[in-house]
Amino acid sequence: MKKRVFSGIQPTGNIHIGNYLGAIQHWVNSQDEYDNIFCVVDLHAITVPQDPIALKTKTRELAGILLSAGIDPEKSALFIQSHVKEHCELAWILNCVIPMGWMQRMTQFKEKSEKQKEEVSVGLFDYPALMAADILIYQADFVPVGEDQKQHVELTRDTAQKFNSRYGETFNLPEPLIAKVGARIMGLDDPTKKMSKSEESANHAILLLDPPDSIRFKISRATTDSQREIVFDENRPGIYNLLVIYELFTKMSRDEIEAKFNGKGYAIFKKELAEVIIEGIKPLQTRYNEITADETYIDSVLSKSAERLRPIAEQTLKKVKENMGIG
Repeated sequence: MKKRVFSGIQPTGNIHIGNYLGAIQHWVNSQDEYDNIFCVVDLHAITVPQDPIALKTKTRELAGILLSAGIDPEKSALFIQSHVKEHCELAWILNCVIPMGWMQRMTQFKEKSEKQKEEVSVGLFDYPALMAADILIYQADFVPVGEDQKQHVELTRDTAQKFNSRYGETFNLPEPLIAKVGARIMGLDDPTKKMSKSEESANHAILLLDPPDSIRFKISRATTDSQREIVFDENRPGIYNLLVIYELFTKMSRDEIEAKFNGKGYAIFKKELAEVIIEGIKPLQTRYNEITADETYIDSVLSKSAERLRPIAEQTLKKVKENMGIG
């Protein structure tokens, strides 16, 4: 039996190469190794205000991008979170198990609530409980996350252990999967901050659906430094970030890359990096245009996956209720 992996991604903002290199590419490459469940987490998205039409559009766009990147519906499940109602029901049950103190320690809530002040929703505070439900409802073994989400997986494990201790063995204990390289691609305009889907700066990120000229322009404007040597030096975040991107797209070793650009300037390196990215995402963009030309394909994939997963979710929830004495 393959180990089961649950991965979720919000349908907000614009999907960029940081998402692709840090997560999506790993998801695609792991499809033969794991029993993968990929989820577009629209319920998480509404923890902050969303335009309804834009949310629906972005949800389908994200599903199309994941399929275009290589998620194979014959090997992996790809569905919309809100299409399987058991996520919400289990989240409420877990709310009655998770102590307030655990939630108050979540650093992401602290960061996001600072921006919203009194407008912050209860849902945003409760976000980790829903994330725990997403993972535990399918008895996942692993959860691919970046370092910034590792705390949520730890809370999920703690919640599962607390539930199992109180009500008997019910949940599997998931482990985080963190990519060793490329899990944290930084912004082009500020390489000290992680590349973000929600960042509004025009030159912050290369989007997966960006046209070639836009990619060339953004890379030409990417922050570097006043030095000339092109080497992998983490103390020089600008050039280091660009080199990691080059490394991940070309699959060349670091020694090979440094030798290739030895004695050459940033302009030459940036020009070649832009072309590497353009060629790297060209198959995805071509496939996306083909997929979206068929108005029924994406919805069909999402519907079939939800139907396939629903019995697993129902079985887990049934066991939870029996062990708790409810339902």
